[in-house]
Formats: sequence, C-alpha cells, structure tokens
Amino acid sequence: MSYEQLLDVFWNSHNPTTPNRQGPDLGTQYSSVIFYHTPQLREKAINSKEALRKSKKWKDPIITQILPATVFYKAEEYHQKYLKKRNLSTCHI
Repeated sequence: MSYEQLLDVFWNSHNPTTPNRQGPDLGTQYSSVIFYHTPQLREKAINSKEALRKSKKWKDPIITQILPATVFYKAEEYHQKYLKKRNLSTCHI
C-alpha cells in the first residue's frame, strides 16, 4: 500500500472535523492526527489535507494535526486484534 493510499483510507474512515472525538468515543486518544517520519511524508500529508479541504466534503474545518512521529507505545494486549476478538468486521464509524 502506498502512503497516498494510506492517507486516502485515513481520510475516508473517520470524521476529521471533530476534536478529541470519533463517533461516541471521547478523549485525546481519539484526536485526528497524522504522524510522519520524513519531510516528504509530511508534505504528502499536508497536500492530502489541503485537497480534502478544497473538496468541501466537510462543512466544518478539518482539525487533523500533522506531527512528527516520536516514541511509539504498543497498545495493551486487550486492544490487539480488537475487532477480531469481538467477532466484528468494522467499527461503528
């Protein structure tokens, strides 16, 4: 999967206009954010966000942050394969 494809999935799988919220879930862990590792990936993320803004798909401003990747912490075991463990094919969003 290319980075552009990943960005497309990202933009189409959540609401990028709601701060700290996705569906009924609230909290900073539900922030809309893209983390990048290189200046090139940062530029691609910025361009994709701008293209989405120009498309006017959302009436509210897109609040997604684009930030450098830092330390990554793997989620607890009970979060791993979350949908599979609950016999779900997709989340509610």
